[in-house]
Amino acid sequence: MMPCSLPKVWAASEELRSIIGVKTGEKDTIFRGPTAPVTSVAVSPDGKRLLAGCWDKTIWSWSFQNRQPLLRYRGHTDFVKCLLTLKLSETDLLVSGAADASIIVWNIQTAEKLHVLKGHSRGILDLALDPATYHPVISILEGSQEAIIFSASSDREIRRWRISAEKAEQVEAGKPILVHETSVYCLRFDADEDLWTASADGTTKCLSRSHGFKPDTTIQHGDYVRAVAVDEAGGFAITAGRSEDIKVWDRGSGDLVHVYEGHYEEVTGLLMLEHRCVSVGIDATVRVWSLKSEDVRAARSKKEEDQKALLLRGDGIRSESTAAGDDSAGGLTEEEARELEELMQDD
Repeated sequence: MMPCSLPKVWAASEELRSIIGVKTGEKDTIFRGPTAPVTSVAVSPDGKRLLAGCWDKTIWSWSFQNRQPLLRYRGHTDFVKCLLTLKLSETDLLVSGAADASIIVWNIQTAEKLHVLKGHSRGILDLALDPATYHPVISILEGSQEAIIFSASSDREIRRWRISAEKAEQVEAGKPILVHETSVYCLRFDADEDLWTASADGTTKCLSRSHGFKPDTTIQHGDYVRAVAVDEAGGFAITAGRSEDIKVWDRGSGDLVHVYEGHYEEVTGLLMLEHRCVSVGIDATVRVWSLKSEDVRAARSKKEEDQKALLLRGDGIRSESTAAGDDSAGGLTEEEARELEELMQDD
């Protein structure tokens, strides 16, 4: 899932749908071709192509103008898991990560493999452009020559790569960032250029750039955390994963603010669109959650009221059962109490 021109998002399964009404779910355009599941989507820097990574080990592309398939990018030997695009030295580049533990840099226009990067020992799960080295508008206008990309893997390592159209190399190859116990599923930079991570160890962490990408905030989400997003305006961090819930946290203190419920299968992605968080899950739904402070407070208050009402109903049922002499309510009838007393006296 990824944003296009607001408030549009792209959702992928075995076809790609442009969903232009994030409140209504109205569908705009469908791109077809892959017969295996699609895992990731990206838009070329010139805005003319849609690209999609697939379980068939290739990357598909289509023209936005006529929705016709264009080039296919072949080179990975296992599922393609993540994509990103950038423009360096007047060349549109595609970077892909796959379950084969490799990262490939491609020329988007020709589908030529420019660089193959190795360093991880297990599959690549996510890629993120370092905003300190690349800005999608300014860098293109200034003709930037290189950028740094962060990669996350199921080997629990986060690695950095310096890439250009001419060459690519790992940054501090012997010093991967190790802050999680197991797989790192998601990487997201915030407006302060600090790095947020989501891991199968049940935590989300904010890695401080000024402290060498050491954790300065750790959020205990619980269970696998598949995605994290940051709401700059509201001061929230949002996490989701196998627990199916969307958890909203105070990004400064790490305190839980509210839990949104709605998905009934694992949540695999989160995306911020202005004051809204968009989530996608294995239940084949895309859902939207308001992060306006007043809406979060109202949702939390309603949930607390519903929980209190449920407890009161439960207490009422137990009281009625006890009054009727129902031992399933956890008490003894008068006759049962007398019999128990007699047995104890006999002992």
